[in-house]
Amino acid sequence: MYKRILTPPNNSFFLLGLRGSGKSSWVRENFPSAKCINLLNEADYQRYLANPSFFRDELRTRPKGSWVIVDEVQRLPQLLNEVHSAIEEQQLKFALLGSSARKLRQAGVNLLGGRAYMRTMYPFLPQELGADFSLQQTLRFGSLPLIITSELPQEQLQAYVQLYLKKEIQAEALVRNLGGFARFLPIAALFHGQSINIAGIARDSGVARTTVEGYLKILEDTLLCFRLPGYEPRLRVKERTHPKWYWIDGGVARAAKGVLSPPGPEEQGMLFEGLIAMLLKAGNDLKYCEYDALSYWSPAGVDSEVDFVMERGSEKIAIEVKTVREPQNNHLKGLRTITKLPKLCRRILIYPGDKDRTTNDGIEILGFSSFLEQLNSGL
Repeated sequence: MYKRILTPPNNSFFLLGLRGSGKSSWVRENFPSAKCINLLNEADYQRYLANPSFFRDELRTRPKGSWVIVDEVQRLPQLLNEVHSAIEEQQLKFALLGSSARKLRQAGVNLLGGRAYMRTMYPFLPQELGADFSLQQTLRFGSLPLIITSELPQEQLQAYVQLYLKKEIQAEALVRNLGGFARFLPIAALFHGQSINIAGIARDSGVARTTVEGYLKILEDTLLCFRLPGYEPRLRVKERTHPKWYWIDGGVARAAKGVLSPPGPEEQGMLFEGLIAMLLKAGNDLKYCEYDALSYWSPAGVDSEVDFVMERGSEKIAIEVKTVREPQNNHLKGLRTITKLPKLCRRILIYPGDKDRTTNDGIEILGFSSFLEQLNSGL
């Protein structure tokens, strides 16, 4: 069993994360005496759906101050009214697990009026896997717990995508046209690490542009994907750039587009950049590498780009990602172009190697292991 970085809160909390990220295992390990209610159990789901008072009556049997786990809470968000009452009247504590924030938001739930913390569960991080972490395996198959522990990761990933379509999309009635969504999904997977082209996705998947926008929102709400905005200086707000699109797990993205053979050099670059994006996002959410904003830099009229700009107060860190054996001068073009960005305190290039160095003009070249060490210490 791998130890997760997430620290158990002392008070009620929502724990959100894509299916298979290990939420249920983690919460049962950390709250072994809690009462568990799993809304994937169809009998319980139907019983509470027909009469929420059964849920209320069960909560009344719990000792004051004890813990209750409600898994897949987004299936019956109306139960949160009872949760709210139990927190106020019985001082019960709740671990509320979900793989989608969409239905909670659609139901107008106020997320318990701030009485519950929000936490996120990610795929396994390198520091959680320790010596078992393999960069090449992670780039090919991702790091979801059910994939990491599978003897047949390729088949498991293929089944995962089908399960997602069935359980998350069809069963929850998130889309009316499942066929259109099934055509959209592999095309959206091609944009991992790229700027979104909604018109192109709509054309290739045979659905309307507005439908594609809704589908992309579903991928975000079910915690499979996230957007990275373009950096926008305050004085040049008219030069808006399209956001870049990242899947939270590269293995799932590859399964969605139906390609699980060893990735070639070009795909490795996209997957490595996506892994760094996920690690930066996880570091902020899990509070070991916090920042105020994260974006990418691609100003109009400049033939260069920097993958990430991390902002802390007025200071900024520019991060470029390259999958090369040894970075050369041509790989540093973006980091040299961004030099005049105000309050830029560090410029970092990350690559899969293990030789760290600093160029004459102050660019830090970090191997992946060194980057992880610095990330864990707050970068």
